[in-house]
Amino acid sequence: MENDEISYASVSKWLKIKHLLLIDTLARTRNMHTTAELMNLTQPAISKMLRDIERLLGFALFERQTRSMALTELGEFVVRFARMTLHDTQSFVDQLNKVRKGGHGHLKIGAIFAATSVVLPEAITRIKRERPRLSIEVIEQTSNQLLEMLEHKKLDLIIARFTDERYQTPYDFRPLGHEPFCLVVNREHPLARFDTVAIAQLSDWPWVMYPFNAPLRRQMDAAFARFNLPTPTDTVETISMPTFLHLLQSGPMLAMLPESMVQPQVQSGLLKVLDTPFKVEPQDYGIITRKDELPSEAARVFVEILVAFAREREGQVG
Repeated sequence: MENDEISYASVSKWLKIKHLLLIDTLARTRNMHTTAELMNLTQPAISKMLRDIERLLGFALFERQTRSMALTELGEFVVRFARMTLHDTQSFVDQLNKVRKGGHGHLKIGAIFAATSVVLPEAITRIKRERPRLSIEVIEQTSNQLLEMLEHKKLDLIIARFTDERYQTPYDFRPLGHEPFCLVVNREHPLARFDTVAIAQLSDWPWVMYPFNAPLRRQMDAAFARFNLPTPTDTVETISMPTFLHLLQSGPMLAMLPESMVQPQVQSGLLKVLDTPFKVEPQDYGIITRKDELPSEAARVFVEILVAFAREREGQVG
């Protein structure tokens, strides 16, 4: 077999974990007798297993010396593979034991930015206390994009809002609360010195805005029309909260954002909320899940925690 190619089918048919363990142990000890003791086998059994491996591979893994076993060049390559595979196997065993102990699983959640600033972190903290081994992945996006991901089953649940009536049929919606908005600027902005800002003053400055496909952008455009204010042409569009904040703090820009997202910056004095008649209506957001589909136990518990936390917040506000 020395000049024949080794096929995946032939290797997968006979290669076993015990063969890899032998290769790794012998490479570390360089001694057949010590290897036999560590593997709790006889030396003749170890010798036969090694001969079988080398025969099936078609080359020698070790050079037999008087007092030691030296790896061949091909043997070093096989040892690297053996150690990687044994490491992966150990990881698999560790993870499997964790799964058997319970509190395991994987939850993939999508959320709008307002939810990730308040509701979601608290709910994650609570469920992780009960299920520390539960793996949670959070995707931040606009409602439109999250609904599309939910539709393609890329997410288990989302915290968002309906952006189109067609979504109300295939999905269940459990409200979590209102999302009020405010118009903000940095503390050095010329408009920040006014107690009240007239609507006409808002058209003189650049804006940071959500893109056209975002629900808030549609509300913004409707508000511009309602107040007879020209839609800004000097704009930057983004869905990134860090980008919003960086642009606001680095220049004389305006942005309409959820109150919960800018509350820390407003309290610290980095941003100021403008008192102006220009408003957009608060929007309801909530948990959206696929109808007629039994959620995983972890998803069900997480939804219960979200709803309970929303009720607590509502009671505190009330």
